[in-house]
Parts: sequence; structure tokens; C-alpha cells
Amino acid sequence: MSAGAFAHGVDDSTRNFLENNTGVQFLPFMYIGAKHMVTGYDHLLFLAGVIFFLYRSKDILLYVTMFTIGHSVTLLYGVLNEINVNAYLIDAIIGLSVAYKGFDNLGGFKKLFGKQPNTQLAVLIFGLFHGFGLATKLQEFELPEDGLLSNLIGFNIGVEIGQFAALGIILLLINAWRKLPSYDRFAVTANTLLISSGFMLIGFQLTGYFLN
Repeated sequence: MSAGAFAHGVDDSTRNFLENNTGVQFLPFMYIGAKHMVTGYDHLLFLAGVIFFLYRSKDILLYVTMFTIGHSVTLLYGVLNEINVNAYLIDAIIGLSVAYKGFDNLGGFKKLFGKQPNTQLAVLIFGLFHGFGLATKLQEFELPEDGLLSNLIGFNIGVEIGQFAALGIILLLINAWRKLPSYDRFAVTANTLLISSGFMLIGFQLTGYFLN
């Protein structure tokens, strides 16, 4: 179950390509990055929580930019400098980010602690951890140094393309639901499910950490 919860699964054809590629492969890496983000449900759950109560385009762009800066920095830095982070622990923190955002959206911090954390800073910090999650997965394939920087940039651009494509669909669904009388109940249920999903991810990853 823990392996299935990784949300960083790689199919056989992608695995073979990553293990045997040589030189600059910009477009293939861009495609892999986009596919990885679209299928990376832990990243998407966090981003769905981030934009859930954002109504203005400039606010959405600001928060998504904060997340993008965070994960781009640690993705590039982690791979280029061979920063090894335990995959189970980093994915547990990513699960925590999902639970945090659902709790934050429900006003949990104000209700329990009487204080609201800096939401922009939180998105940036969790973005850093999401980037390390991507970097950790890529390092498993021992990518060759030849063309590495170009390939990483292509991968990162692909991640952004996949991110914006997925967010576009999520925004369309949320905006359509906002017009319905059931939206308030939906909002509470959806963010409660975010909290539950986050803690499930944490549990799965910590189980994998202690059993391996």
C-alpha cells in the first residue's frame, strides 16, 4: 500500500528511457515532467487546496507562482548537487502539506490557535518539499551528466505545463460548483477529505519508512 501511495510511479517505458538516455533530450523530458504532474495526485491535492477559496486570477497566479518557485529551486538544486532525501520521509511531508491545506481552508488555525499562518510563505515552503520529492525520484535513475541541466529544465517546464493543465480543469469544476446551493456543504466535505487524504498519505509513507 505504501508503494502505491508514492504518487511518483513511473511506467516501464519511461523507466527504460530515463535509465538509458544520453545527451540532451529536452522534449522527452518535458513530456515526462508534464505526465508526472498530471498523474501526481499528491501534488494536485495540495494545489487544489491552495486555489480552493481563491476567486481572483491574480491571487491564483501569485500562489501558484510561490509553489512553482519552491519546487523548481529544490528540483534543480537537489538533482544537480545530488542531495539525497529519504523518499518515504519527503513524501510523508508532502502528505502533511495536503492535510495542512485542508485544515487551513476550514479555518482550523484561527479556531484552535486564534492565529492565521502566513499562507503565501507556507505554500512556498511546502513547494520546496514537493520539489525535493521530484528530485528524489529522478535521482533513482542515475541520470548521466551529459545534457543533465537542459534535461532538468525541460522536465521542470513539463511539470509547469502539466500543473497548469490540471489546475485549469480543477478551477472549471470548482467555479461551476460555486454557482450551486450545495457549494458550502461541498467545500466543507472536500476540505475534510483533503485532511483525511493527507493523513492517509502520511501513514502509508511512514509505514514504508519503518518497514524498509
